[in-house]
Amino acid sequence: MEKRMAKLTVVPTPVGNLEDMTFRAIQVLKEADLVLAEDTRTTSILFKHFDIQNKMQSHHKFNEHQTVEQLAARIRAGEHIALVSDAGTPAISDPGFLLVRECVRQGVEVECLPGATAFVPALVVSGLPNEKFCFEGFLPQKKGRQTRLQELATETRTMVFYESPFRLVKTLTQLAEIMGADRQVSVSREISKLHEETVRGTLEEVIQHFTQQEPKGEIVIVLAGIKEQKKSKKATEEDV
Repeated sequence: MEKRMAKLTVVPTPVGNLEDMTFRAIQVLKEADLVLAEDTRTTSILFKHFDIQNKMQSHHKFNEHQTVEQLAARIRAGEHIALVSDAGTPAISDPGFLLVRECVRQGVEVECLPGATAFVPALVVSGLPNEKFCFEGFLPQKKGRQTRLQELATETRTMVFYESPFRLVKTLTQLAEIMGADRQVSVSREISKLHEETVRGTLEEVIQHFTQQEPKGEIVIVLAGIKEQKKSKKATEEDV
């Protein structure tokens, strides 16, 4: 029997529909010596759906600092470990970066399978320029938040943010106050799920929409950069 190569495999999992899982990802999760999961309860649902019977261990933001050296050492000693988060690609606004960094530091092989990441479909369907963009993930909740927003006010590229439904209207309102209520924005929620929705318009229009209809599910905000905003405004004025 051929010996499996020792390595860390970062495995993306569906952000919505479980059928978005790739064949290769399923195979890796079945064959790995151990699967690290952000929440084993969430990953158990995925395992049951695809009949994956493997050992799991919790690996999340509250314990990863203490375990990365030991895990990297286990891989270096010959184990194949797979890493998943609750949804999407680990290390993209999810736990995983610290383990990848430690594996690289210890000379351990790291591979990342292609797969689901929430911001990609949201960016594509936004209708805003996507040849260059700025991924911000979650904004700071308190310290440094206003400073970061002020810095982004002159960003020329399309910007992408993650947000919770509970803070969406507040965040959109802050963006409008700093960048102007007429800035174009696209908000996608429940990507790849039954109630997937994308709302496009100015910040003022989208704030009004989600003030009247309470948002639910995971949120991706795609915001126009300042140059594109000026171009769009100029084109509108010329049409008039």
